[in-house]
This record gives sequence, C-alpha cells and structure tokens, in this order.
Amino acid sequence: MADKPRILINGKDMFWSLVPLIALCALVAIASGNCSVGLNQDPADSKVPAFDVVTALDADARQMPFPIRRPPTPEGWKPNSGSSDAIEGHRVSTVGWLSASKAYVQLSQTDASEDLLVPYLGGSGDEYADTTGTGTREAGGRQWVTYETSEGKKFWIADFGDVRIGVLSRGPDSDIETIASSVATQPPLDA
Repeated sequence: MADKPRILINGKDMFWSLVPLIALCALVAIASGNCSVGLNQDPADSKVPAFDVVTALDADARQMPFPIRRPPTPEGWKPNSGSSDAIEGHRVSTVGWLSASKAYVQLSQTDASEDLLVPYLGGSGDEYADTTGTGTREAGGRQWVTYETSEGKKFWIADFGDVRIGVLSRGPDSDIETIASSVATQPPLDA
C-alpha cells in the first residue's frame, strides 16, 4: 500500500496515530501500579506508604531535649507522616495519621510555650490571625485548651510541665480526642 501524499494528511490521521500511543502509555501506567484514580475513599487502601510512627518517635525520644510520648495507633487508622521542626529555638516532634473518618490528625510535642505553639499549629499570616480559643476540654485526665481557625483547623494543647502537646485536625473532635486521650495516658519513652 502506497503512503498517502503529504498534502492529503490531516488532523484525523494525526488522531489515529496517537490513539495506539496513548493506549500503550495507559496500559504501562496501570500495569506498574503507579496509577490510581482514587475511586475508593478508604485510607487503608491508599497508595501512600505507611509511616513508621514507632521508630520515628523512638528516634525523637533519643534526640529531643524533652520527653516524648507515643500513643498506640488506633484501630483503622493509618500512620502517614512525621517530621521534626523548630519554633524559635525550640524543637518540635510531629507525627500524623489518617483516621478511620478519613481525616488527617497531627500530634506535635515540644518544649516551646503554648504562646509559640498556637501560631505554629494555627498557621501563619491571616490564617493565624483568625485563630481563636474556643474553651477547654478534658481528655485522658488532662485539661486541653481548644483552638479553631477560620479555615476549619481545630487543635487542642495541653501543658505536661516540661512539654506541650498539641493535637490538630480538620476532622471531627472525636478524632482529636482519641489521640489526646491516648497520648495523655502514655508514659514518656526512654531517652
């Protein structure tokens, strides 16, 4: 079969040339497992690799100049993140989970004062300016001061003497209370 003269090639020919290439690319992406459309809403089925909270908090307990507590991961929750940071010369240990209600819940522990921890958790700029105290809650035998931003972020902070602990989420208060109650009842890890 002779090739079409160049003058007779149009957009339709270009389209039919690209279809097999696009199909091949889609097949490779699906077969590799690196492609997800997110139709299921279960965090347990997420392609995000699990984060090792136990190892991270054990390492922070050895490195941080304040006691670190490690709450057990609640049933149906998935640990997904961790970091260490600083607030005006004070260290911060942070880990996070995706809760059973599909909300992100963050636990931060620091020797910084509550006055420094509030803007750290509330965000900077206008978001922090709209952070308001909403009262207190009892969880795990501790008194927690509650805050909320205009963006819907909620966080609770408790003073444990040599450490301040903050629990943050945009999800339901029950998620915050789960981690707050759990961390409050845990003894500090060995340094």
